[in-house]
Amino acid sequence: MADPWSYRPATGTIPTEPGVYRFSDATGRVIYVGKAVNLRQRLTSYFADPALLHFRTRTMVRTAANVEWTVVRNELEALQLEYTWIKQHDPRFNVKYRDDKSYPWVAVTWSEEYPRVFVGRGAKRKGTRYFGPYAHAWAIRETLDPLLRAFPMRSCTNGVFRSAAASGRPCLLGYIGKCAAPCVGRIGPDEHRALAQDVCDFLAGRTNSLLRRLERQMQDAAQNLEFEKAAVLRDQLHALRQATDSNAIVLGDGTDADVIALAEDPLEVAVQIFHVRDGRVRGQRAWVADRTDDTDTDGLIETFLLQLYADVDGTEVPPEILVPTVPATAGLIAELLTESRGARVVIRTPRRGDKKTLMETVARNASEALALHKTKRASDLSTRNRALEEIQEALGLPTAPLRIECYDVSHLQGTEIVASMVVFEDGLARKGDYRRFIIRGIDGSNDVAAIHEVITRRFRRLLDEQGDGDEGPMLVDPTTGAARKFAYAPGLVVVDGGAPQVASAAQALYELGITDIPVIGLAKRLEEVWLPGEEFPLILPRTSEGLYLLQRVRDEAHRFAITHHRGRRSASMVESVLDAVPGLGEVRRKTLLKHFGSLKKLRAATPDELSAVPGIGPRLAAAIGEALAGPVPEAVNLTTGEVLDSGTIMGP
Repeated sequence: MADPWSYRPATGTIPTEPGVYRFSDATGRVIYVGKAVNLRQRLTSYFADPALLHFRTRTMVRTAANVEWTVVRNELEALQLEYTWIKQHDPRFNVKYRDDKSYPWVAVTWSEEYPRVFVGRGAKRKGTRYFGPYAHAWAIRETLDPLLRAFPMRSCTNGVFRSAAASGRPCLLGYIGKCAAPCVGRIGPDEHRALAQDVCDFLAGRTNSLLRRLERQMQDAAQNLEFEKAAVLRDQLHALRQATDSNAIVLGDGTDADVIALAEDPLEVAVQIFHVRDGRVRGQRAWVADRTDDTDTDGLIETFLLQLYADVDGTEVPPEILVPTVPATAGLIAELLTESRGARVVIRTPRRGDKKTLMETVARNASEALALHKTKRASDLSTRNRALEEIQEALGLPTAPLRIECYDVSHLQGTEIVASMVVFEDGLARKGDYRRFIIRGIDGSNDVAAIHEVITRRFRRLLDEQGDGDEGPMLVDPTTGAARKFAYAPGLVVVDGGAPQVASAAQALYELGITDIPVIGLAKRLEEVWLPGEEFPLILPRTSEGLYLLQRVRDEAHRFAITHHRGRRSASMVESVLDAVPGLGEVRRKTLLKHFGSLKKLRAATPDELSAVPGIGPRLAAAIGEALAGPVPEAVNLTTGEVLDSGTIMGP
């Protein structure tokens, strides 16, 4: 570790204006980003007596080798720039709140002619309205069930919708009254969109107006002696009240707010948030983060608010945000959120009444989440540290390999050769740094040559992106500002294989002039660790945590390579099978693949489903069905002679 005094800037050279500062390590990688109203006062505090610093702050300044700063006009600009750089550089010593799971959303595909409602997870798409997130998918479905009886909008997939339209018969939901069956023309686009709007209004919390409107329509129908219509509206009211009752009223004044609470200890912090809309809890989320410095509660809340709202649509920001304590920068954050929302946003702490009671409930949830997380992680954290220490000791490395990269090659009898690169940091998978390679310069089953090619390509990128010795490491693209993933050197390279594969990888590094990155191989059969130039392998104890970590890394690389290979092989098999179908050109083949997604689904498709694809008529659909009715080509594992099924790909 570096001596902080070796890179400490002279006090007189540090400006006293507001700004943002960056600490970086010896390779140029940014490890901490912070902001200050007075840069000189803040930065000099890092170079005080080390005994007076928090342990994590002391570790950070000793890990760093340089500090830079940027002066801005005011504290608001500093707040914005700090968040931008944290998001861009992902510094290891900044607090990062991460969801402990993927929360489900309710989505309405508003951009479609007949919008569809469904429960999903993951990234959002343009043209779709999202509501939530919610804690449990089953709770959402329990709410949607009576809601669709009140407003029977479409909830089926596009494939089911097209099939029903082609056959002229609605699906089961249309027969049981949970869909208005727009697929067969029972309802027009405008009427269906009105149903979708009612569903969106309910999910957004505007239930009182819906109930009043249905009651008024029911009374009007009864007065006009339209008893059948009145009965339908009565049933809709009952279903809507059922859906409403499943969400307990927590605030009688119909408040729209996000209620946030923290539970913290010296090592970690847990955050809980309840999304309250129209006085009801519509969603709940939880985060847990490591405390990487001595930031107080105000600072933790500020960081969380920035990460939570910085990238969301303005319509998702509520007019009121309730927090346990109001940070000093609350006014600046509220100003940013007001600009995003287009209406006033207030950040405050509840002092009495129902809102304070709800805050206490959220705080209890945060405390329970932190206790549960610590119980799960206690053994896991110590185990990962022990595994890295065992690998360091067994291989005689100068430091523990905090970044491990593993490479694997996959092919089928020498065809569609691909390779994978997976990355583990601090014993955990870093999936954002995974990479796939298509091996083009190798003919036949030559795993050794394939390993040489992929290692050469990856580490040539390392040399290119780090730059020469005069310019220093180029870890950020100067044109886009994005971090260069290939610019980080691993502490250990693992290849899936034995002595030949290890020798090939070591030779590739030697040809590039790289001599300071250790290479090993892990052979599957006996789990032997092979080192370059060694006649005999290194045998780690079967109970070794280090061996277990290496196995996990190797197995993940194997899985990632097989997934890539399977996708490429499926596409090539489909194209080869369909080549002989007269009248089926390249454009239509691609259309089929995009529509069905896989060879398995394409083989299972009926002639009617094939005919529903644009450009595929009944006669061509019949020809495609005949071509796909033949036997599936067998895949054979050349090592064991085992015949694999159509979903299995052989890898080395």
